Amino acid sequence: MSNVTEEEANAFMAEFEELVLDIDAFGIFTHNLTLALPMFIPGFGVAWGLFSAWSTGFAFASIALTAPQIAEIHPLSILFLSPFGLMELVAYSLGISRSFILIRAVVKKIDLMPLLKPTLIEIGIVTGLLLAGGYLEFYMIELAQEQGLMNMPGFE
Repeated sequence: MSNVTEEEANAFMAEFEELVLDIDAFGIFTHNLTLALPMFIPGFGVAWGLFSAWSTGFAFASIALTAPQIAEIHPLSILFLSPFGLMELVAYSLGISRSFILIRAVVKKIDLMPLLKPTLIEIGIVTGLLLAGGYLEFYMIELAQEQGLMNMPGFE
């Protein structure tokens, strides 16, 4: 989690509210997939994964600063205790690890053709995980709103 000033948090929240204003399950899936697919790029995927992790920490810090009740929740508990969080973690881990495997093969001048099939299978698994996770996350958000447990900007 990053340290965020109030000004940075307010700027982030304004962008966040606009981003999630009319988001649905497919929108969550699409967002997560656009984060995950670059993680398969040899070498770049590892750096992209680290950047995505940092930006998630920045987002959580911004939300926690503007919604103090969220600050009481440990960020990793959301990741590890929510089914969609675990699905996203597995998906992103597959992409990052495949990126490392591919860049290692490139550096060692290993033929990439035998690695094509497992890479495509993992992309399929990631797509499936993120599709299911997007719909599950949206369902859980709606359920929390119906029960009055969540009042996040953009999800009213």
